[in-house]
Amino acid sequence: MVEANTTPSSGYSVENAYQTIRERILSGDLQAGQWLRESDLAQSIGVSRTPVREALRRLSAEGLVLHERNRGVQVQSWSTKDLDEIFGLRSLLEPWGASLAANRGTIDLDYLTRITDDMEIATDQNKPDTVQLTEVNNLFHRAILEASGNDHLCSLVTSIIQVPLVRRTFAYYKPESLRRSVAHHRELINALRARDALWAEATMRAHIHTGWAEIRNEGRSGFSVECFGEI
Repeated sequence: MVEANTTPSSGYSVENAYQTIRERILSGDLQAGQWLRESDLAQSIGVSRTPVREALRRLSAEGLVLHERNRGVQVQSWSTKDLDEIFGLRSLLEPWGASLAANRGTIDLDYLTRITDDMEIATDQNKPDTVQLTEVNNLFHRAILEASGNDHLCSLVTSIIQVPLVRRTFAYYKPESLRRSVAHHRELINALRARDALWAEATMRAHIHTGWAEIRNEGRSGFSVECFGEI
């Protein structure tokens, strides 16, 4: 049976397939190195294979899946070297973005404070809500990048961290590390309020380095970066 071409009415099916598969990768339901069959995904999502195929193309462009000629599609795996490079780039780009945001002085500090309060609430639970932590953390970092006034920087950093580093990182933070992350956010707010570019830059750099150190320390305790599918 020949499937119909994608039509405007099928746009929802493509977006639904994309969001569903992406969420399953980020949550770890689809694991690093796992081969993905279009027919199986289509059946589980409730769509035809055409939107699944398009969704996989988008996920490939984001670096979440890998197309291998004559073999198929599998969830991307990331080595420690890959993560070193990603965090290395972040430690250069995001601190610069923070310094630009501090100099401009246009960022909504009340908004940053509210979402940091939300992050602290999620952190203080008996079992920290890592999904909420990730979402709030992403909003915080995104707001600072957008406040830098450099659209290219914002797009570049977004492309770098469009890997499952995004969701899974907080799952490996100890309680004291989560509290330290919140403290870094509050210090960043203070630096931005003071419009002190050097302070904001140094705090963001320490924030990113500390996050990667936490993950690497877990690696020495038996944690494997392969469980990230990678952040």
